[in-house]
Amino acid sequence: MTKRQLGKIVGGIRDIERTLNHVNIRAKIVNIMILTKIYDEEPNEWAKTVSKFLLDYNTEINIYIQEELKTNEYYQYQELIKSDPTFEDRIHFWYGDKCAYRPEVFDLIVTFGGDGTVLYASWLFQTIIPPILPFCLGSLGFLTEFKVEDHAKILSGIIEDGYQCSIRMRFECTIMKSINPDESNDLKQEIRTLNSIKKTHEISETYCVFNEVVVDRGPNAIMTSLEVFGDREAVTTAEADGLIISTPSGSTAYSLSAGGSLVHPEIPGILISPICPHTLSFRPLIIPESIILRIGVPYDARSTAWCSFDGKNRVELNKGDFITVTASRFPLPCIKNSATKNGWFERLSETLHWNERKRQKPLKMREAPDFV
Repeated sequence: MTKRQLGKIVGGIRDIERTLNHVNIRAKIVNIMILTKIYDEEPNEWAKTVSKFLLDYNTEINIYIQEELKTNEYYQYQELIKSDPTFEDRIHFWYGDKCAYRPEVFDLIVTFGGDGTVLYASWLFQTIIPPILPFCLGSLGFLTEFKVEDHAKILSGIIEDGYQCSIRMRFECTIMKSINPDESNDLKQEIRTLNSIKKTHEISETYCVFNEVVVDRGPNAIMTSLEVFGDREAVTTAEADGLIISTPSGSTAYSLSAGGSLVHPEIPGILISPICPHTLSFRPLIIPESIILRIGVPYDARSTAWCSFDGKNRVELNKGDFITVTASRFPLPCIKNSATKNGWFERLSETLHWNERKRQKPLKMREAPDFV
C-alpha cells in the first residue's frame, strides 16, 4: 500500500466519523423506555408528566416504565391510567432481562436524573443500546443537556423531524483468570504467547462500561503492582494505588479527580490515569482506541488487586490474573441538543467551572512627560 492510498483510507474513515456524529436520524418511535431515579420526588413527577404527554401525543406510542413506579407515590400510576382508560394497555413494565436479551424492543430511552441515570442505562444494555434522551434532574448533569421544562418541544421534534446522536465510546472489559497460579510463572511471557497451544488463562466475566474501569489495591494496606500491556507487548509496571482506564466520556469523572486529561467525547482514545503512583514521572496517557490494553497482577506481586466497572461489580484479581480492555462494538448513542454546537465546552464551564478566573485589568500606558 502506498502513502497516497493510506492517506485516502484514513481520510475516508474520518469522513465516516464526522457523518455519524452529524447525520439526522429519522426513525419511527413507538416503544419508549422511561428510566428515572425511583426514590426522588422531582424526577418521578416529571416522568409522570412526560409519560402523559407521550401517551396523548400519539395513540401508537407505548411506554415502558420501571416496575417500582406502579406503587410509587410520586409517579401515581393509578391516577395516570384513570385519566384515560386506554393508557393501561399502552403502559408496560420493563425488566433487566428484557434490556439484556431484547434491546431491539425499545426505540428510545428517556432518562430523568443526572449522569448516574445515564450510566445505569448503559449498564442495563450491555450490547446494543437504543438512543438516549437525557433530561437534567440530577446534581451535576454533565451528560444531561436537555431541560425537562422543554420536554414537549424536544420530544415532538424528535418524533416528527428526527434527531442527531453523539456516538459515545464504551469499553468491553474481560477478566481473565490464571489456570495455574504459580510464583515461578511469568505473566509477560504468558500474555506474549496468548492463543498458543498451551492455555494459561480462562474467561471469567465480561462487562461493557461507559465511564471507566478501575484497577486498584482494594482493602490491601500496601500499594499494588500492575503490569500494563499494549497488544501483548509489555508497556510498563505501575507501582501505585491503582490505574483508571477511562473513555473520553469518562474523562470528566474519576479520571479527572486523579489528574487525567479532559478529552472531547468525539475523540477516539483510551485514557490511562495512575492513582497515587510512587514515582514523579508517571503522567496520564491517551492511547489509540485500536490498542488492546491488558492490565495484570504479576505472579510475584506482594498483594492482589481489585477491579470495578463503572463503580459496580467489584472483582478481585489474584496473582496471574489480568483484565483486557478494548473499544466495544456497541457504543452509546446519546441524542445531541442541536441548539448548542459547543455544548461540551459550555457544560465544562457550567458544571466544572473550567478555567474560570477574574479577568486581568487592561494595562494603561501613561503619557511620556514633555521635557521640551
